[in-house]
Amino acid sequence: MMNPEGSVYERVLGPRFADLQPQLQAYFSLAPDSDSCGFGRGTFDVAGCPVRWLRPMMALAASDNSFFGEFGYSVPFTIRNHAHRDNSGRPALTAVRRISFPEAIRTFEDSTVLDPRRGLLDLVGRHRRIATFVHLDVTAEGHLRISSAATRLQAGPLRLAMPAVVDARAYTEQWWDEQSAVFRIQTKVIQPQLGSIFVYAGRFDYRLEPYSAAT
Repeated sequence: MMNPEGSVYERVLGPRFADLQPQLQAYFSLAPDSDSCGFGRGTFDVAGCPVRWLRPMMALAASDNSFFGEFGYSVPFTIRNHAHRDNSGRPALTAVRRISFPEAIRTFEDSTVLDPRRGLLDLVGRHRRIATFVHLDVTAEGHLRISSAATRLQAGPLRLAMPAVVDARAYTEQWWDEQSAVFRIQTKVIQPQLGSIFVYAGRFDYRLEPYSAAT
């Protein structure tokens, strides 16, 4: 049952939201009417496109703050989360990550939007041209798992579903590391013919702060 109040994650998970680790509940609790935003700083053990010949094509998306062609290890990053309503009035959570490679600072942003008819939708990039429907699950340990379903490209009224032969799926797991007192995250974008084409995994600290102080 969908919870009509709270963050987009609370609304979708309903009673299962309480099964998340307490630290994850706090992380994913930002609601559209909140006067706070979240800020994190950490290090990705690995980040970027591991397929060397694919990197020039991935680099074409960097100007839209979506994917990028760099790949590296021990890469510093920040993340800022802000809950709001989109132009259609739907509750949303936008995350903006700034990833500091030695040769360039890349921005990777997405908005997770709750569509009342179709569920949770992830819109990737500054212009939100890549859209995927996502599924949430809670592990026995209280971790959050996020997996994507079908992907489509969109520009204005145009909606183009990606053919299955070239479509890729994203898988994310986030949790609180009790021993190190940090959040950990790992994400893989997997294309059936090529394997992992985009990855990031690492650890970070996180805090809530007044939204006015972050703008």
